[in-house]
Amino acid sequence: MTQNKSVIYWLLTGCFLLFLMVTVGGITRLTNSGLSMTDWHLVTDTFPPLTEAKWNAAFEEYKKFPEYQKINIHNDFQLSDYKFIYFWEWFHRFIGRIIGMVFLIPFVYFLIKKKLDSATIKKCLILLFMGGFQGFLGWFMVRSGLIDNPDVSHFRLSLHLTFAFITFAYTLWVALDLIYPTRKLPNLNLRKTARYALVFLLLQIIYGGFVAGLNAGLIHNHWPLMSDGQFIHDSVFIEQKTLLLNLIEGKSGVQFVHRTLAYVVVFFIALLYFKSKTAILDHGQIKGINLLLILVLVQFLLGVLTLLLHVPLWLGLAHQINAFFLLATMTYTLHRLSK
Repeated sequence: MTQNKSVIYWLLTGCFLLFLMVTVGGITRLTNSGLSMTDWHLVTDTFPPLTEAKWNAAFEEYKKFPEYQKINIHNDFQLSDYKFIYFWEWFHRFIGRIIGMVFLIPFVYFLIKKKLDSATIKKCLILLFMGGFQGFLGWFMVRSGLIDNPDVSHFRLSLHLTFAFITFAYTLWVALDLIYPTRKLPNLNLRKTARYALVFLLLQIIYGGFVAGLNAGLIHNHWPLMSDGQFIHDSVFIEQKTLLLNLIEGKSGVQFVHRTLAYVVVFFIALLYFKSKTAILDHGQIKGINLLLILVLVQFLLGVLTLLLHVPLWLGLAHQINAFFLLATMTYTLHRLSK
């Protein structure tokens, strides 16, 4: 670890910035700020408008698009309101620019100083590609809300969100490879269970994006039943033309899948925990599994409270942040069980 300390700090800094970006992205979504910037420029959007005239020009441009014409025009939406939503989208994009520089400039420096071996270089090139692709996905998502619909596609929002989580997890994995260079025999039984848990956790994150994109958390605000006397609400089957469309496009269907996957994720992490009690593990593996169980139970509780309280901003954000912590711990645990 000592030999690669500067590289490890660089990668962990990237992890922190990705966490910050997803957090601000959550605020951007929950405050309906994501469509405030109607264009994208690499240089000229680096800072927000600096004069009142430029603010007015940006506001007039925003008025040409569906979110203002179909929603905010009826809400006495003023320039001060526009400045608020503009800030969060601008800040989200600004962090993206910072992440690009933080990844690219040190990478070139480490290459020149020969601090990266060939395997790490390949992994870092993958990270750079993932970062660039994430930027594209962000604009691809925003674009869907600037044509006819005053909201972004929930498919594109989920893709953008999930890929950010995956980029973070891969960055952390590369850092862990350097932190723990010594390889040990993997625990095949626990690793298999952890892999199942990771797959269902990622699927749950995808559906979390669907719920956010469709505002599906604002209906069926009951638990453990979707309504009085119904575990599966009738609307799960009738919103769309087919059952498949109900489960990926219907608000009720998407919420039902998200609810159900929560039980599945808890089950696999609990199974991993109880299996670990009869296994010979080191201190890091035990800590990772114990923390996983705590975080998944906290996440389940946050999800229930978010639903029951009709998605207050702070609680929705806490639910998303804890999902990040859960994925980080899942990545660490799987790495320690694998390598």
